[in-house]
Amino acid sequence: PLLPQVCFIGRSNVGKSSLIRALFSLCPEVEVRVSKAPGHTKKMNFFKVGKYFMLVDMPGYGYRAPQDFVEMVEAYLQERHNLKRTFLLVDGVVGLQKTDHIAVEMLEEFGVPYVMVLTKIDRASRGLLLKNVLEIQEFVKEKTQGCFPQLFLVSSLEFSGVHLLRCFVAHVTGNLPTVEAS
Repeated sequence: PLLPQVCFIGRSNVGKSSLIRALFSLCPEVEVRVSKAPGHTKKMNFFKVGKYFMLVDMPGYGYRAPQDFVEMVEAYLQERHNLKRTFLLVDGVVGLQKTDHIAVEMLEEFGVPYVMVLTKIDRASRGLLLKNVLEIQEFVKEKTQGCFPQLFLVSSLEFSGVHLLRCFVAHVTGNLPTVEAS
C-alpha cells in the first residue's frame, strides 16, 4: 500500500534540513545532511519513517534553486495522491518573502493542504517575531484557503516547538490516535 507522505518546502537557507534533523532525531533512517551553504539540496529526498509514512525533503526555492525546481515540484504536488500535508517553512527573522508568496500561490492553485512553519525563532527578537507572526496570521486568514490556520513556531537549535510539530506530523499521517474524552 502507498504510505502517507508529508513534504517540507521552503526558501533556500530557511532551515529545512536542520528542522527535519531535529524533528526526526529519534529516527535513524532519516539521515539528513545539514550544510553551511544554502541551496545544498538539489533533488527531492525521500525517507521512509519506520513503516508509518514517507518524508519528502524538497530542494529550496530562491537562491541556488535547481534549474528544474518548478517542473520537479509541480509534478510531485499535482500527482501525489497520498500527500497528506505540505509544510511550508518561513524564516522567523525575515517573515514572508516574495518567493514564499509564489509557493503559497502554487499550493493554493493545486489544492494541496499545507501548514506554515516559522523557523529560526531563536534568532528573532520578540518584537520582530510577534510582528512576523501577526503578519502571517493575517495573510493566512485573508489570502489562503488550503492553509491550516495554526502557525507552528520552531527552533531547531533550541528544539522549541519541535515536539508539537512532531505530534502534528504524526496526526496528519494517521499515526497519532485520537483520544475520546470520557
